[in-house]
Amino acid sequence: MTPIRVESEIGTLKKVLLHRPGKELEYLCPDSLSRLLFDDIPYLKAAQAEHDRFAALLRENGVEVCYLEDLAAQTLAGQPELRRAFVDEVISGAGKLAQIYRDALRDYLFSMENEKNLIEKTMSGVTLSELPELHKSRLAELTRGESRFVMDPMPNLYFTRDPFACIGRGVSLNCMYSVTRSRETIYGKYILEHHPDFAGRVPLYYKPGFPTSLEGGDVLNLNKNTLAVGVSQRTQPESVEVLAKNVFSDKESEVDTVLAFDIPNSRAFMHLDTVFTQLDQNRFTVHPSILDLVRIFEITGRGRRELTVREMDDSLETVLEAHLHTGPVSLIRCGGHNYIASEREQWNDGSNTLCIAPGRVVVYDRNYVTNEILAGAGIDVLTIPSAELSRGRGGPRCMSMPLLRDPV
Repeated sequence: MTPIRVESEIGTLKKVLLHRPGKELEYLCPDSLSRLLFDDIPYLKAAQAEHDRFAALLRENGVEVCYLEDLAAQTLAGQPELRRAFVDEVISGAGKLAQIYRDALRDYLFSMENEKNLIEKTMSGVTLSELPELHKSRLAELTRGESRFVMDPMPNLYFTRDPFACIGRGVSLNCMYSVTRSRETIYGKYILEHHPDFAGRVPLYYKPGFPTSLEGGDVLNLNKNTLAVGVSQRTQPESVEVLAKNVFSDKESEVDTVLAFDIPNSRAFMHLDTVFTQLDQNRFTVHPSILDLVRIFEITGRGRRELTVREMDDSLETVLEAHLHTGPVSLIRCGGHNYIASEREQWNDGSNTLCIAPGRVVVYDRNYVTNEILAGAGIDVLTIPSAELSRGRGGPRCMSMPLLRDPV
């Protein structure tokens, strides 16, 4: 069986990749929040409890849950050369200060015999105090303190949707928008290229070394023939064209159309899935503020050398109806027609639903206005606690990377 098969947003979810929040969240501090793309500091123990409930709910609904940290550790187990290559790559991507302390970081990380401890330490970051005394800068100790990070934490990792995106049988291994998140793709790279379950079996449609950014929150599999990709704060239009060409070039891919959604460039709308997600065959949740702002472009060109790009002048509903072939499309507004509720709940990812079967979605409990509207429309709404997880500005879809879905 293929290790990856995701042809829709709504097919019954069979296997998903998560990352349980770890020590990296406790290494957030006020001075680093902006740089590390956070607005607040989640309380780790509560965030872990919320995340554990998320994983438990998925299992209760027949989903196999696997963890990024476990797959990465399995990949390195018993392969010292691969372990060394992984450590060197992590350090190389960790910024200028890490290069100054490269030898010390390498020795420190190599000293960890347990692969999972090694993986989790690369995720949580390394401070000057953890390095051997011999390698420390005395001036740095006196002027910056031993709590200074020589390798930053990666607190955004629990949003597993962004570093790579599954498209049919393949993967877009992404080039992240921010330097802060650039190392997150390393784990996916090693898993996809070297883990025995994936190695040699998964085509890559995008790679981190490509020059323009693309993130998984902007990639939605509308059906096996149609891919939606956001042009957003985090994904550049050039990236969408490269992705389209590479998907079209895969003879086993059935995607023949990419719909590029040009959405406002802002932190509130950082990805397409923060304003638009699929609930069922022909039902979507949408943030109403984008309805008059989004522009949609159809990209075709499968089997041809050049892409054809044309702007769609029709409404969002009409465009979706034309490509989904499921009858009239219903757009359910986040927050309904209450402007304040809409803005508040979109900020807390009320539009970011994870569909685990047609008409069944996982959502944050705090977005009660939207949740009641969804339930009233006949959607099976499964809620998870979200007081701490939501501080990272991502919802259930952001926190999950489906690996296997049943065909619709």
